[in-house]
Amino acid sequence: MTLDFPNRSPRSFDEARNAVRFVGYDGMFEVPFFVEAAALVGKSGGTTASEAEYLAAFDAARGSIHGVAREAYSHGRRTSYTFTAADFL
Repeated sequence: MTLDFPNRSPRSFDEARNAVRFVGYDGMFEVPFFVEAAALVGKSGGTTASEAEYLAAFDAARGSIHGVAREAYSHGRRTSYTFTAADFL
């Protein structure tokens, strides 16, 4: 099966991980993904941001983030994935 992102809005800021969490689906299986805040701040040009700014940066880059997630998932299925700024170079 392929990874799909059917719901546009479900993403949230996970303070414990300092990352934005979003979910992809492989059939009926839910696959959690995290994008570190530092990766999102780098996209917006600042050094720190508020939760709302991290979510807005995620939304602005959603297409490329989903592309990176699909590529990572195609190379091996794990229980979760965490992306850093290096994953978006």
